[in-house]
Amino acid sequence: MTRIALFGTSADPPHRGHAAVLTGLADQFDHVAVWTANNPFKAQQTELSHRFCMLDLLVSDLAVPPGRVQVHPELSHLRSIVSIERAKQHWPDAHFSLVIGSDLINQLPTWHRAEDIFAAVDLLVVPRPGHPLDEAGLQFLRQKTGVTIAHLPDPVDTASSDYRQTCDDLALTPAVQAYIDQHHLYPCPENSRKPLITT
Repeated sequence: MTRIALFGTSADPPHRGHAAVLTGLADQFDHVAVWTANNPFKAQQTELSHRFCMLDLLVSDLAVPPGRVQVHPELSHLRSIVSIERAKQHWPDAHFSLVIGSDLINQLPTWHRAEDIFAAVDLLVVPRPGHPLDEAGLQFLRQKTGVTIAHLPDPVDTASSDYRQTCDDLALTPAVQAYIDQHHLYPCPENSRKPLITT
């Protein structure tokens, strides 16, 4: 049976941490389906069209087998359960694992139609720096569905929100940074601009 990882993300913007997780997932799954969508828990957001373009650039630079990781705009939806149902229609005979960060362990049970999510997929929890695994939350999830802790290479300690606040271009791949510069996305807050170096 084809094993598919479902990786939905705000990708605002996608960064090296996303790239590291996707590369690790490509070693463990037959296919990694990636999409971005608006997050009902976040106010923002950069236009979806830009975020999909940046995801395409990020994925195209991954050192993984061709086609192993692909962006699937058709899966994009505000609600994760709708994305999951679309994936099941697209791959009716596959086994699905929904990839979530450790920061979402306690939030997931509050999601729209959470019980349907638990019935439809297993969960793969990716540890995130600054968000230790909550054992009580994990135990609750394990009562609902299969839960696996991802064993990936050392996580990259960055987040999209960090970039939006600091404009640290080291967090991004060159292609994504070039796209941001070209389209004038994420203007730096004045207090985070890098000082000019003078001689």
